[in-house]
Amino acid sequence: MRLELTGRHIDITPGMRRLVDGKLSRLDRLLHDSAVSAQVVFSNDKIGHRADVTVHVRGEKFLHGFGTGAAWQGALSQAFDKVAQQALKVKGKWQERKKRGSTKEEELADVLPAKPARAQAKSKAKALREERPHPLTVLESTRQEVRPMSVSDASRKIGAKELVLVFRNAETMELSVLYRTTSGELMLVETDV
Repeated sequence: MRLELTGRHIDITPGMRRLVDGKLSRLDRLLHDSAVSAQVVFSNDKIGHRADVTVHVRGEKFLHGFGTGAAWQGALSQAFDKVAQQALKVKGKWQERKKRGSTKEEELADVLPAKPARAQAKSKAKALREERPHPLTVLESTRQEVRPMSVSDASRKIGAKELVLVFRNAETMELSVLYRTTSGELMLVETDV
């Protein structure tokens, strides 16, 4: 798990790092190594010390908790207790889903009322229509002569107007494609033909 420790107007001491490592190892065991990263921010508050903890868990879940206290250990324990409660809730959902072996459609079927037979037949027909691929429409076509040239020559040739250049790499004599991304960078695609 990736850990990011931040101290706002304070220095992170080795003791604080050991406290965080101990709490994170307990949380990691609780989540069965499904935690991706953790961010801990220490700051001084008007009433004492504050610890903010955010843990990124697989499935794009973010667990967040904060704690305040007179000592760093108390603030950190309070924050990790809140995160641990959220982790238990997420873990319970994972275990329940695994136990049932259900999919999202089955979960929705449990919540939504049953459709009449006619509505089910219509939804099946609609699903079949959606599975068929729609024909693509070509908006514009261009023709290019494939010439042998080096990658540096191709990068000079591709201009602000032209977005794609197909050429034969002079070194390998393989077809290559040079294109400009939306951010303006040039990307090279080499083929093995």
